[in-house]
Amino acid sequence: MARKQLTPEQQAAKVAKMKATKAANQAAALKTMGLETYDRSKPKRKKRQMSDAQKEAAVARLAKARAAKGPSVNNQIDEDVRNLPDDDLFSVKNVRHWQTEAKNYLQSIKSFKDSKSAAERSEYQQTETYIVNLGTYLRTGVYQDHRFGAERTGKVQLRSVKLAYYPDGRPKRSVGVYYPDLGEVYTQEMYLQDA
Repeated sequence: MARKQLTPEQQAAKVAKMKATKAANQAAALKTMGLETYDRSKPKRKKRQMSDAQKEAAVARLAKARAAKGPSVNNQIDEDVRNLPDDDLFSVKNVRHWQTEAKNYLQSIKSFKDSKSAAERSEYQQTETYIVNLGTYLRTGVYQDHRFGAERTGKVQLRSVKLAYYPDGRPKRSVGVYYPDLGEVYTQEMYLQDA
């Protein structure tokens, strides 16, 4: 035996009847419990009104507190990084831009995370590590990545800050590092000449 199909109007009437029955049953239950009406909403608290004199006093207190506070300082960023000018390559402004670009790129390659291709997984992990390294640089002032830029196109050049020496007095040098006393990068040819 086939069930009779209801038209949309009949279905709406049936739902309205069910809602009315439910409301009537709830009202009857409340009446038997001795409650005529039951409001489930929280009572609204009245907003405290301030007089004009109180408003002026509050404004004056707030202005005094702001003046005593001084300029804001972002203590989460390393002081050396924070003091770099905005036109410096590794300034806070530039590094934050690189972070944003890398995060957007990571979102776009989210499917690479569990890819069967090793190259795609590697790309995802390198981007993720780059974002972490940028955050570490902002916190500590130590740049740990060998690439830089919004698309990681720049390569970091190692630079010697202080020379180390062998016991016989010769300076220790590594290939691919910039030495200020030489004024250039120490190359493999220089290494072979010194050997």
